[in-house]
Amino acid sequence: MSLADKYFIENCRDIIEHGSWDTNSEVRPRWEDGTPAHTVKKFCVVNRYNLQEEFPVMTLRRIYYRSAIEEILWIYQKKSNRVADLSTHIWDSWADENGTIGKAYGWQLGQKSIYPEGEFDQVDKVLYDLSHNPASRRIMTNMYNHKDLHEMGLAPCAYSMTFNVTGDTLNAILNQRSQDMLTANNWNVCQYAALLIMFAKASGLKAGELVHVIADAHIYDRHIDAVKRIIEKEPYPAPEMVVEDITDFYKFTKNSFTLKDYKYHDFDEKIEVAI
Repeated sequence: MSLADKYFIENCRDIIEHGSWDTNSEVRPRWEDGTPAHTVKKFCVVNRYNLQEEFPVMTLRRIYYRSAIEEILWIYQKKSNRVADLSTHIWDSWADENGTIGKAYGWQLGQKSIYPEGEFDQVDKVLYDLSHNPASRRIMTNMYNHKDLHEMGLAPCAYSMTFNVTGDTLNAILNQRSQDMLTANNWNVCQYAALLIMFAKASGLKAGELVHVIADAHIYDRHIDAVKRIIEKEPYPAPEMVVEDITDFYKFTKNSFTLKDYKYHDFDEKIEVAI
């Protein structure tokens, strides 16, 4: 069984059986028909994935991991806010009249600041420190910029990464303020695991632990039945992830990653997304 499957089953069962409903609260998200999209949630879910043991992809349903990796490259490598720079259309509903998501996600990472070592954007400062100052406890990115929130199509959900080097191993903590468990949980895990691998390879390090901290882990009311059907399936063994031997972070593509023997359960249900 993939560890990603194990965590997904445990987390979702805990949320459904012991979570708190916001049915009596005013909520921002809406379904396509305008109905409030309520959730059942748990506060502060923490999962740890050791990338030296396996790549954390679910088998309970198919995860389009290359699309997930393309999105993280759009954010961290292209530092883009233009939805046309993605081949998928997952961000289209958040785009403005100019086809951007405003000063969100990749735009924030691309803004440069002055440091004692010179001028860097957030991504290049991480890469510099991993190579030149790996003992630092200040290697991190943060996209939750309060002064720009009013100009963002969506306030960042997965908003910060804290990197920590131990010996020859790169570990990281992903902080996420909010997560839709059905549509985004393993998607985010896969893409940030891939990001950790890319930063490690670009810095001559091994990829170690990815710790995923979710402040508000929730399941939407219209997703409950689908989640129940998914977690009753019998998981397959974790597949092997093969990554091209690339040492320049900016040379990675979504096709640099290939899952070998990836077996998964079909899940063809149309899932409504709350906006």
